[in-house]
Amino acid sequence: MNNVLITGATGLIGSDLLRQLVIAPSVTTIYAPTRRPLEAQPGVINPCDPQLLDALNTLDQPVDTVFCCLGTTRREAGSKAAFVQADYTLVLETGQAGLRLGARQMIVVSAMGANPHSLFFYNKVKGRMEQGLMAQGWPQLTVCRPSMLLGDRGKPRLNESIMAPLFGILPDRWRSIPARDVARAMVLSAMTPPTAPVAILNNSQLRALALGQG
Repeated sequence: MNNVLITGATGLIGSDLLRQLVIAPSVTTIYAPTRRPLEAQPGVINPCDPQLLDALNTLDQPVDTVFCCLGTTRREAGSKAAFVQADYTLVLETGQAGLRLGARQMIVVSAMGANPHSLFFYNKVKGRMEQGLMAQGWPQLTVCRPSMLLGDRGKPRLNESIMAPLFGILPDRWRSIPARDVARAMVLSAMTPPTAPVAILNNSQLRALALGQG
C-alpha cells in the first residue's frame, strides 16, 4: 500500500483516515481530491475542484489502494438527486478512477442496513452503490457497514443527536462506533486484505478489527 487514493477526506471518517494514512509507514503518497482545499500535510497531493469528478479526472499517477469515505444525508444534500450524486455516482466514479490508475483493492464506507431492495431511500441507495462497485470487478473490494458514527462533525446532525443515547446502549452489532475506529479498521483491512474478492465488514467486525480483536 504505497500510493493511495482517498475521496471524502474532509468528512468525519475521511479526516480521521487521512490522519492515519499520513503517519502509516507503508504509505508513500496520498492523492486526496476534494471540493475544498485541505490543510497541507506531508505526502498528500490535494487536487481541488468544486466538482469532485473534475478533481478526480486530473489524477494520472498509479495507485495501489482506493479508500472512499463519501457520504451525506438527504437533508444535507438538499434533494434526492443530490444525495444520489454524492452517495452513489461519485462513489462509483471514485472506483472507476482507481481502476484507471491501476489499483487492486478498494475499501468503501457504506452503512448498516444497506440493501438495494430496501423500502428506505437511504439504505436503498447505499445498497445500489455496493452493487455498482461489485460490478466493477475489483480484485479485492471491502465494504464497511458501520452503525451510527461518533465524532466531531462540526455541524451536528439533528437525528444523530436525538438517537445517540439509544445507539450507545444497543448490542454491539448496532451500537454507535467512533469514526476513528472505522478509519483504523479500514487501514488495517487494506494492509491485510481478506482472501475473498468481496468482504463485508459489519459494525461488530469493524470494532473488533480496530481494537485488534479481528
